[in-house]
Amino acid sequence: MSRRTAIVVGVVAAVALAFVALLATRSPAESGTSSAAVGRLAPPLVGTTLEGDAFDIDDLRGQWAVVNFFATWCPPCVTEHPELVRFAEENRGRAQVVSVAFDDTADNVEAFFRDNGGSWPVLAGDTGDASLDYGVVKLPESYVIDPTGTVVAKLDGGVTAGELQAVIDGTGT
Repeated sequence: MSRRTAIVVGVVAAVALAFVALLATRSPAESGTSSAAVGRLAPPLVGTTLEGDAFDIDDLRGQWAVVNFFATWCPPCVTEHPELVRFAEENRGRAQVVSVAFDDTADNVEAFFRDNGGSWPVLAGDTGDASLDYGVVKLPESYVIDPTGTVVAKLDGGVTAGELQAVIDGTGT
């Protein structure tokens, strides 16, 4: 190996290590990450809940909403679920959590909620292009929608009740 090749390999390795270190040290939920949806009216989200009820995100105008894209096979999704339950309980009447299952079966999702709690609308199955419309890149992702229907924050990774609370209280992004 020539000296020049060794230097190039060394530089590439150093950059790769720095990138891995950056990813390994970021917090589980990076808030305020970019999404075309943030700052705009929430994209359409319509479907049928696990209970068979019609759902339309526009019906939640007048209160806060948290749209959480998740899957039962996603470990960070499973980890964040108790935080969503806590947030929903602490904000009953002020904020509504909505879960959108991604690449999962209705049976798996129904069993997950039965075993882990959560009494909010859950869309599984035909959710149209919701993940594309919201700009979902990886699971879990949560979008906070203010009472006017505007997406005010995108939170990547496992969220906590405190992080969601900070957004709706105006102290976080």
